[in-house]
Amino acid sequence: MESGDLTDRRFVRYRHRLIEDIRATGVDDLEILHLFDRVPRHLFLPEAQWPRAYEDAPIPIGHGQTASQPSLQALYLDVLKLAPTDRVLEIGTGSGFLTALLALTAERVYSVERIRPLSRRARRVLDGLGIQNAALFVGDGSIGWRRFAPYDVIIVSAASPSTPGGLVEQLADGGRMLVPIGTQEAQELVLVRRAGDRTSEERVLDRVSFVPLLGLQGWSEDEAQV
Repeated sequence: MESGDLTDRRFVRYRHRLIEDIRATGVDDLEILHLFDRVPRHLFLPEAQWPRAYEDAPIPIGHGQTASQPSLQALYLDVLKLAPTDRVLEIGTGSGFLTALLALTAERVYSVERIRPLSRRARRVLDGLGIQNAALFVGDGSIGWRRFAPYDVIIVSAASPSTPGGLVEQLADGGRMLVPIGTQEAQELVLVRRAGDRTSEERVLDRVSFVPLLGLQGWSEDEAQV
């Protein structure tokens, strides 16, 4: 932890610039902005990407995956309005940076990643930062993590061809889910709300671009290679 803190001092100015970039996109909730000051994004990225760590841009993390744009992650938090008692399911751990932001906001985070080396790397960084309330699992994120359902919030960080019914079933009454829906080339970011047996959907962003959600309720490996 100490070595991470010392390394982070080199990036303070860049981190503050990123926060101003996020604020310029319209997210001005001080608690959300403060999260981006508390969590050193560079530690979640491959060291070769550290010079770009505080750009407001997606960053390659290996295995054909990317760490999402920070302003988009800030928008997630702004739209979802997490409460300290919320239980969150994250589909697509990726770098683990969003996992850390969620863990500092919610009571408990359950994060599913299909690529084992990414999950292991994220676990090491989360442990190094002393984040104890995030459970990581390697598996098919399209079917969620039923063992700990229901969840107050579900965040899907991969593109789905349609609303994943299995994930909706794991939402608590009053729960909400953010998921990119569309083709593999372009999607809309959709907010799904559950009230009893009913759900509603609201478009949050017209055009986003995520890697495909692979699995039983997403795209097949063959489809993703087309």
